[in-house]
Amino acid sequence: MADKVRLGIIGFGAQGRVYADFIDKDLVPNMSIGAIADIDPTALERAAQAYPEVPRYEDYREVLASGKVDAVITATPHYLHPQMGIAALDAGIHALVEKPAGVYTAQVKELNEFAATKPDLTFGIMFNQRNNPLYRRIKEVVGAGEIGKIRRTNWVITTWWRPQPYYEQSAWRATWGGEGGGVLVNQAPHQLDLWQWICGVPKSVHSKVAYGFRRDIAVEDEVTAVVDYGDGATGVFVTAVHDIVGTDRFEILGDKGKIVVDGSQTATVTRLVKDERELSDEMDMEDVRKLFMGELDPSSLYTQEVLEFDSPWGAQHAGVLENFAANILDGTPLLAPGDEGINGVRLANAIHLSSWLGREVPLDFDESEYLRLLNDRIRAEGKFPER
Repeated sequence: MADKVRLGIIGFGAQGRVYADFIDKDLVPNMSIGAIADIDPTALERAAQAYPEVPRYEDYREVLASGKVDAVITATPHYLHPQMGIAALDAGIHALVEKPAGVYTAQVKELNEFAATKPDLTFGIMFNQRNNPLYRRIKEVVGAGEIGKIRRTNWVITTWWRPQPYYEQSAWRATWGGEGGGVLVNQAPHQLDLWQWICGVPKSVHSKVAYGFRRDIAVEDEVTAVVDYGDGATGVFVTAVHDIVGTDRFEILGDKGKIVVDGSQTATVTRLVKDERELSDEMDMEDVRKLFMGELDPSSLYTQEVLEFDSPWGAQHAGVLENFAANILDGTPLLAPGDEGINGVRLANAIHLSSWLGREVPLDFDESEYLRLLNDRIRAEGKFPER
């Protein structure tokens, strides 16, 4: 392990194959494929054809005991991420879990607590959007106070249209017992992470969630959530899988400016020359007349900057893999520490719980109540064991 980390890929489905391809094409120069594991013989046959020299296993525990890997990534169904992460760390293997870190906070908390007992091992999560230079710059702008104190946030993210056959490709897809939810746990975890990573963790949430609204599924396919940050600041998160055209627009309004992100590609940053209340209080009626007539010079109120970065597809994922390996090799700080994965899971759980109870719930909700209500839904499906 002098210059490369040998990665065990647990799960050789669509995402696992992507990671193997990145490493094979040398997009992750400090990493090699150490082993591949999958319970599906067809997936292992695909691995044998693509990487005949790489050891293959049916059981991920064989990978951990093989001596062929220094680290693993859990490209598996969501419920398995915590137990596989714990098993890897327990075996002295560095762990990179896929998003989300788990389905419910109690299991993610168990993973985090175990990881804390292994400080010599690297524990990360595949939050590739944290490696997006646009969102990293936005976090810097907000963190530096350049738009002042946040007063409101809005994110409409409906760009992942999924037709009915998508949900019928496997028995566990879009089920409470197999996947643990719908759009919140499958498509939107990156946005839930970025939302709280940039804007802060809210104090409470009140949501309106539709289950099987436009798709023949048991889990959520449309979500509208309103969060309360305290001190009058609020936020709205809207997501769905039935919008063919789709929208991706993220707004952060502060008392000294505003950020508007379009399509996760460009952002317009408006910086006020003074706090908005000061500008309001200092105006006289002549200023108001000019404002209404369109005669007021905008530069007397604010400046604007457009942010745009080149971020080709795949570079973000490969960058997280490279950063994870660098942390193992030389201690480079992690872009996405594993223990932060619980924040997005907690937010998704709170959104679910609010809709189930029909009321606003705090972010420090009763985890046992959430699990009980989740198990009610798993039991009603009658397909999977309770959690």
